Amino acid sequence: MKNLLAFLFLLFPLLSWGQELEEFGKPLAEISIRDLDLVSMDTKDQIFISNSRGDIFQYNAKGEQLNLFSPTRQGRLHQLEAAWTVNIFSFSADLQEYRILDRFLNLLSEKGFFQTGVQLAKAATLGNNNIIWVWDESDLNLKILDYRRNLITQSQPLNLILNLENLNVLEIREFKNRLFMNVKNEGVFLFDNQGNFLKKINLQTDQRLCFYKEHLFWLEEGKIKAISLLNQEVQEVAKSPDPRDLQIQMGQAIITLISKDKITVYPFPDKINDLN
Repeated sequence: MKNLLAFLFLLFPLLSWGQELEEFGKPLAEISIRDLDLVSMDTKDQIFISNSRGDIFQYNAKGEQLNLFSPTRQGRLHQLEAAWTVNIFSFSADLQEYRILDRFLNLLSEKGFFQTGVQLAKAATLGNNNIIWVWDESDLNLKILDYRRNLITQSQPLNLILNLENLNVLEIREFKNRLFMNVKNEGVFLFDNQGNFLKKINLQTDQRLCFYKEHLFWLEEGKIKAISLLNQEVQEVAKSPDPRDLQIQMGQAIITLISKDKITVYPFPDKINDLN
């Protein structure tokens, strides 16, 4: 009897671990990229990946490579966005330039910020109506650039608006006609489509912003957590199958868990599908 109890005691953690893995089921694909950096997905769940040199790879959800873009001027990307219907957007703070590519990674536009009056772009993101949001660290202004006319149409002095002396902006992203700004050690600040401050979301993270169904997602101590953009309620939605996972990005029906050199693709766990 004692031997049976001891066996069950050892077996129980293994059964629990197996149940945790079942939250995700079998991976759809595993993608290994040397010097893996940024990951983004489009509305058809195609996966776009950059490395530390600024090369951009395109994969489908099965892990099959479709296309590759290798720029003539190489430099690390600080933003990679594929969630827009038509275009892929990339931005490099090192090169002080942005690129717009089509869905097959053909280059459509490549421009620098200097001729627009932006002196030190530290974060940039594509917006609706042919605009690019730019965080200009030289004057601490959030700027709207009409990239077709190459003209700054609006500028907001955020150090005065947010009443913060130090603004270490990690990332800006537009989601559902709102702008989200992740500020290190402060939280995520929310603005309307004209750059007017709305509210602060109480989430401090160095991870890339990840949105789905009016929630922000991140990894914390091996758990996938979500905070509601409406009421700031936080909930744990799943446990990561691999403790080496560092980042999370979500598409329409797939989730990618990102480690140092590998991306693992899964279908959505039920609890994520059930989020309102």
